[in-house]
Amino acid sequence: MKYSLERSYEVLERTPAVLKALLSGLDDEWVMNNEGPETFSPFDVMGHLINGEKTDWRPRITMVLEHGDAKTFVKFDRFAQYEESKGKTLAQLLGEFESLRKENMRWFRSLNISEADLEKKGSHPVLGQVTLRNLLATWVIHDLTHIAQVTRVMGKQYKSEMGPWIEFFRIMNF
Repeated sequence: MKYSLERSYEVLERTPAVLKALLSGLDDEWVMNNEGPETFSPFDVMGHLINGEKTDWRPRITMVLEHGDAKTFVKFDRFAQYEESKGKTLAQLLGEFESLRKENMRWFRSLNISEADLEKKGSHPVLGQVTLRNLLATWVIHDLTHIAQVTRVMGKQYKSEMGPWIEFFRIMNF
């Protein structure tokens, strides 16, 4: 599928509701477990998404539109949520993400990005030159990846209880 702003809005605007419906009110055993060292629990994913709303997507979009590739993106701290989420509940994280995403989507829509804007280039500290189109498509895939991650991590909580059915569920082998 070719990148489309409208198709992006469809996913980006739904992500908070999807995660809220999936995670609200669940026992900690569902939301605090992960897949091992240096992996995220569903709770960690929420903190990570919040950090991205604050420090990644909007600042990078702004940088591309205002400076092109003359300035390099600030390196994204993929693990900042561990400190930032301390003392917060999952309900607080879900609410914070919903609020930040609404604000960012209002801003994003207000940019009235053109097809020419999508070809503007930015500079990633590791990947080098990227287009605004690349960045925006990645924002959508980032959301979808973390939704898949949340469901995979949750599913693995019952992995040892599945018995022989495990062979039919590829999600258990990732």
